[in-house]
Amino acid sequence: MELKAFEVAKLINGVIEGDSNSTINKLSKIENGDNNSLSFLGNSKYNDFLYKSNASIVIVKKSLELKKNVKPTLIRVDDPNLAFSKLLEHFNNQQINRSGIDSQSMIGGNVTYGDNLYFGIYSVAEEGVIIGSNVKIHPHVHISENVKIGDNCVIYPGVKIYRNSILGNNCIIHSGTVIGSDGFGFNKDAKGNNLKVVHNGNVIIEDDVEIGSNCSIDRATLGSTLIKSGVKIDNLVQIAHNVVIGNNSCLAAQVGVAGSTMIGKDCLIGGQVGIAGHLKIGDRVQIQAKSGVLKSFVDDSVIMGYPAINYRDYNKSYVHFKNFPKIMNFINKLMKKYNDQ
Repeated sequence: MELKAFEVAKLINGVIEGDSNSTINKLSKIENGDNNSLSFLGNSKYNDFLYKSNASIVIVKKSLELKKNVKPTLIRVDDPNLAFSKLLEHFNNQQINRSGIDSQSMIGGNVTYGDNLYFGIYSVAEEGVIIGSNVKIHPHVHISENVKIGDNCVIYPGVKIYRNSILGNNCIIHSGTVIGSDGFGFNKDAKGNNLKVVHNGNVIIEDDVEIGSNCSIDRATLGSTLIKSGVKIDNLVQIAHNVVIGNNSCLAAQVGVAGSTMIGKDCLIGGQVGIAGHLKIGDRVQIQAKSGVLKSFVDDSVIMGYPAINYRDYNKSYVHFKNFPKIMNFINKLMKKYNDQ
């Protein structure tokens, strides 16, 4: 697709400095922008690239002062990063805005769907599924019975959505993710055998949630596993049965959350964090990467380590920990001197 500078400026509410008819057909980094590409300058560390750039258009901050003339047409905005994100979304929407039901897909009885549905090859919707308007379901997606999917959702290839799961509006589910699989629950019988606990609940995912590839979100034993509005989940994340994740919280890759734990709103959870079950994590809690959370934490906590403790306390402890071999060597010398006396 092609856009002229004045069209770009209209999309991002920017002010043009240069040729308003300058044309682009692709997006690029500021370091290697070429003719007919659009780039952005969101970090002052990259300012020098602006004067070398061959890009046709560059989005810059309104307050940027030029040291010399530049080749590209500039579009000045309040926040170049946010503006470029809007353009990325615009380009992406043009690529995925397809519609129609593939003849080799299968839609069961009593399935309802809204306008502008795309239903890809080999995808399946079982009995009683409800799909909203402008939904894009890519190939090899399996949607089990009585699932509800809201408007404007995008479900990428290979996603599996188990029975009775509910997705809100504007959700994005990436390839390989499984929603509504059984939770990991077993009881021991008198002989010590593991007896499976049947999970009869479901998964509810509210509006504006994005879930990365190859994630697993387990159905509740009873009630619902709940992912609230605005949550963003990276790839390879495991959410166990009856977990609740609060509004706008973000979970990086390889996080694991055990059953019945409640996570508050606006939390930031780093990669490879493990959170034990039946805990309560407050609002706006920040958990540093690779931490192991074994107890509950109140609002606004910043924690790190295994087991996780206050972030500043961890850093103070680490100063001693990394010097522990030297400390032990010193102690051993003292002990030897004492024993020799």
